Amino acid sequence: MEHRYLGRSGLKVSEITYGNWLTHGSQVENDAATACVRAALDAGITTFDTADAYANGAAETVLGEALKGERRASLEILTKVFWPTGPKGPNDSGLSRKHIMESIDGSLRRLQTDYVDLYQAHRFDVETPLEETMQAFADVVRSGKALYIGVSEWTAAQLRDGQALAQELGFRLVSNQPQYSMLWRVIEGEVVPASEELGVSQIVFSPIAQGVLTGKYQPGAAPPAGSRATDEKGGANMIKRWMDDDTLTRVQALQPVASDLGLSMAQLAVAWVLQNDNVASAIIGASRPAQVADNVEASGVRLDPEALKRVDEALGEKVERDASKTQSPPTRPS
Repeated sequence: MEHRYLGRSGLKVSEITYGNWLTHGSQVENDAATACVRAALDAGITTFDTADAYANGAAETVLGEALKGERRASLEILTKVFWPTGPKGPNDSGLSRKHIMESIDGSLRRLQTDYVDLYQAHRFDVETPLEETMQAFADVVRSGKALYIGVSEWTAAQLRDGQALAQELGFRLVSNQPQYSMLWRVIEGEVVPASEELGVSQIVFSPIAQGVLTGKYQPGAAPPAGSRATDEKGGANMIKRWMDDDTLTRVQALQPVASDLGLSMAQLAVAWVLQNDNVASAIIGASRPAQVADNVEASGVRLDPEALKRVDEALGEKVERDASKTQSPPTRPS
């Protein structure tokens, strides 16, 4: 497992981050979730990403239990704040000082740790003054409850404004967590150039496009039983944008590219996002330890220009590049 620096900081993260998102605390039994975390540790992954809103706190609890007994200094634990938590009262979401200060304590309790390495604004809060949010994050850092601050799915303008305020308050934003894959490249036009300018790295989620880029979904065929496309708890809704036959046919054309490189299609997809120098790490999720073992093989893989060209030719017009699709909710969720 190779490691990369996170933004303009001295913190290193593993090229592959293990994320316990919807799959932990809700879709997968705790024993299976713990087995996946153990597989990640065995594979050399040191970076683990979660959020307080995932399964309303249950995902953090599962991760905390799974990591108990590990040397804390050898891990990078990442979590987030913004989406509704608890009973979803009027102050149970957003980036107000109240919600941030209460949420960090809740996350630390569930994760069974004194601090998180990276605390992330899960989205931009259009209803809270940015000055209030950044002051709260500065206080979280000064209290020692978080070592670094990052964001998720912020636009280039939001990153610039946030970084300017952060530096005035004595800290820096070091990361952004956007969706990024061969099919979804909306960060390339504006977010990545701004991030390079500001000293911010990307920790990207959905590098295999919710499983579509593994090739397991065949055009004209029903989704495999138990796959995300059949999950009525939310997975099916997230993946539906890519479930048309044209997209699935183009994805199948990636199989020869992967085979020629000696990679699985999932490994090719994860390796592809890691070719972007602004990407510090790719988040993978899993419902089985074998999936972890497969995906981690993408670390250290370098794709030559010809392979990258073949990927572009295979996917063609199905690649989404519209920078305007990087955006936060218009109002605070409740």
